[in-house]
Amino acid sequence: MTEDELVAGIRERLRGVTATRVLVGIGDDAAVWQPSRSNRSVITTDALVEGVHFTRDVMSAHDAGWRALASNLSDVAAMGARPVLATVALGFPAGTDPAWLLGCYDGIAALAERARCAVAGGDLTRAPAITFAITVVGEVRPSNLKRRDGARPGDVVAVTGPLGASAAGLRVAGDPGLAADPRFAGVLAAFRTPEPRLRAGRRLGASRHVRAMMDLSDGLSTDLGRLCAASGVGAVVETVPIHPGARRVAEVTGQDPERWALDGGEDFELLLTVAKRAFEPLAARLKAATGTPLLQVGTMTAELGIRRADGTAIPPSGWDHLR
Repeated sequence: MTEDELVAGIRERLRGVTATRVLVGIGDDAAVWQPSRSNRSVITTDALVEGVHFTRDVMSAHDAGWRALASNLSDVAAMGARPVLATVALGFPAGTDPAWLLGCYDGIAALAERARCAVAGGDLTRAPAITFAITVVGEVRPSNLKRRDGARPGDVVAVTGPLGASAAGLRVAGDPGLAADPRFAGVLAAFRTPEPRLRAGRRLGASRHVRAMMDLSDGLSTDLGRLCAASGVGAVVETVPIHPGARRVAEVTGQDPERWALDGGEDFELLLTVAKRAFEPLAARLKAATGTPLLQVGTMTAELGIRRADGTAIPPSGWDHLR
């Protein structure tokens, strides 16, 4: 298959994920889009590399493409924004099956359609390993933009769901016997086709009681530390909400599900702080509107550092590309 034939196949797969404000899309030197005058643009870029973020023996082409876009969409959700358009650069070794590459775009298109995010173009290149580099542009009202640096002492620390499912899913995906067990289908899906919290992110972004927000991509122990550092505060972790599926996998494998929840990463839930008096009403409204829970993890403190209620320090032990 030639490059032009591959581009034609990609264009066909992405035909359903275009938008009226994308004036020039796939096929020209660059995309052209018309931004909204009333919103601010939110721009994020993320990469997914074979052998670092996924391997083909535990993830299909469809799921690799889905997951590559999901990590970007989660960043947009964390800013309280909605995605508008994406560009996708895909690198691959010589001899890669074109059908596998097109399968990646099937996954990208499936999630882009769910998220109402146009795919406006991208690039193809030879590379030592399968490599996705995706940029997503989102939009948010200036009043709804959320950042990491707004947390205050006394705020409730919360997450939009229990943690550890993705790490448990990775453990299951690497064991054919476990992967075939229907009891573990939920954690496999959390690993292979995670659902970015876009609706919840926009709802939370609209609340003036949400002081700070970010997505959980590198584990609670690491990402909570980043939020604290940005805000100049500390935190006491009173409970670690563990996904029931992660508990089931841990029972079978003899591993610690709390470590998955604290350090596993790639759950793509949202981590946020909320004014204490507003937490329960906000959690009830979010659940009613989106079906997404808001689970209390702890409390922000004036004293720096992250520790448990008994004073034990929680070190940043999640994902670090340089470690």
